[in-house]
Amino acid sequence: MTQVIWFRRDLRLADHPALHEAAAAGPVACVFVVDPTILGRRHHDSPNRLAFLSAGLRALDRALRERGSGLVILHGDPAERLAQFAGEHGAERVRALREITPLGRDRDERVLRALTAAGVAFDPEPGDLVAEPEDIPGSADEGYQVFTPFSKAWFEVPLPDHLPAPERIDGPALPELDLGDLPRDEPLLPAGPDAARQRLVAFIADGHADAYGDARNDLSGDATSVLSPYLRFGMTTAAAIGRALGLPGKISTGRMSFWRQVAWREFAHHLMARRPIVATAAMRPELRDISWENDEAGYEAWCAGRTGYPLVDAGMRQLVESGWMHNRARMVVASFLVKDLLIDWRRGESFFMRHLIDGDPGANNFGWQWTAGTGADAAPYFRVFNPIRQSERFDPDGDYIRRWVPELAGVTGKKIHQPWTLDADEQAAAGCAIGTDYPEPIVDHAMARERALARYAEAKDAAGR
Repeated sequence: MTQVIWFRRDLRLADHPALHEAAAAGPVACVFVVDPTILGRRHHDSPNRLAFLSAGLRALDRALRERGSGLVILHGDPAERLAQFAGEHGAERVRALREITPLGRDRDERVLRALTAAGVAFDPEPGDLVAEPEDIPGSADEGYQVFTPFSKAWFEVPLPDHLPAPERIDGPALPELDLGDLPRDEPLLPAGPDAARQRLVAFIADGHADAYGDARNDLSGDATSVLSPYLRFGMTTAAAIGRALGLPGKISTGRMSFWRQVAWREFAHHLMARRPIVATAAMRPELRDISWENDEAGYEAWCAGRTGYPLVDAGMRQLVESGWMHNRARMVVASFLVKDLLIDWRRGESFFMRHLIDGDPGANNFGWQWTAGTGADAAPYFRVFNPIRQSERFDPDGDYIRRWVPELAGVTGKKIHQPWTLDADEQAAAGCAIGTDYPEPIVDHAMARERALARYAEAKDAAGR
């Protein structure tokens, strides 16, 4: 009898254990469900990510049709639509790769109930992560809250063997792909497993993987992999990246540094799976009641990249224009919103999710809580990124700033990092009037740092009483 493969964030044919087993056993029908309830939520209403998803679905459909199958896109509540589809095609089983986010698990529970009532089995199974949360239980079977012991255990987990894409996928005749309301425009990045593979191969062949430890914080060097959007939608996997790097086996220091970043991503997923409260609140109870500022003007300036701090503004403009942001810049802009402007980290988390192609609930939440000092293995709350020093250190020549903040393109020398220090003649020479063409800083960093430390200390003291 026919089995249904329900694709979610796993838009690939290779390294897909559920598809591999189903295709070997008999007829398969492949579906993706567009759930308007999910797409309407604040974390998933993202034009950039929807365009990338839509292109990924088209790529998946092409790959399936090359093998005699195709992709059906269902629209509506997954519980209702999957039960209906399984009944129409006489399917005895729906298979999918496991979801571990709170939203994904709640959805799977509803789907399980609906399919069980319809007499159809539902089997979510591992296949997205190198290690499932239960594979790394920790000493108390509660996982880890600190990255170092987690990573030691995670590095010991064997990489799964490569599963090639099925050569043939038999199944029922399927209609042409119907995207419904999904965008048809080309995304900001090419989508699909082939694009992911090309990016991974280039990252290694160009030497960026071997130099990663030294170059990953160079804002203008373009030395990062930009594989995160492909991991987000399962167009590649962490295991595939590990094998491409040369694992298992000895690899260079740079490659190991990059592999460590992949481990951070999995740490974030494990954390959200075991402690779902992090999806909506600070993980650290003593920092759940910080007295945030209701600074709408500051928030709007941050969103628009008009704070007067060039590195912050460059990062925010890169995000809005390209749907991606360098990781060093992500930390700087997050610290500025939370610590300099004292605006709730959840507002920044939501803004990122609306714009990032790689917007991932687990990884994005972890990054924001790390910078805010409210999460697991977080930066201490008294660590506040100085946007001037970060700029001088990681964009010393100002090339990243000039690319994304063209008003400052004519500024020469070190004053690119503090353009408000330009005198009238220097502003005229640069063609940039500070306060007119480019804003004065909206906040004094030193003052803001002291204010943030005081508010955090107040919250900790109040929680201790």
